Amino acid sequence: MTRTDPPEPHWLRVCRRDELAEANARGCDPDPRSGEDRAFVVRRGGRVHAYRNLCPHNERALEYAKDRFLNGDGSEIVCYAHGAHFLIEDGLCTFGPCEGERLQPVRVREDAEWIWIEAR
Repeated sequence: MTRTDPPEPHWLRVCRRDELAEANARGCDPDPRSGEDRAFVVRRGGRVHAYRNLCPHNERALEYAKDRFLNGDGSEIVCYAHGAHFLIEDGLCTFGPCEGERLQPVRVREDAEWIWIEAR
């Protein structure tokens, strides 16, 4: 038997680093053919996190308008359909109908210019 390494992931460019400010989020799509923001990136503490745009409560999109994934002060992710609140750092639901569940993470990376997510 020969051992083979897993295929390299395919990365999609989301935006320039300077286009995602601290405590802000931006929708994106790991499958650019869909035309929907099926994922989003958010910057917190200088670090970028990425999640699928699905509330674990009912698999519904989280935002109420384009790129509106966070509460008013940018400290938490909010599902505007049912009011669930999620930690930015790990996607844990701290309040709402899916308390204790988590958002699905998406692999994300930054380089000197861009923010990238793994394509699906």
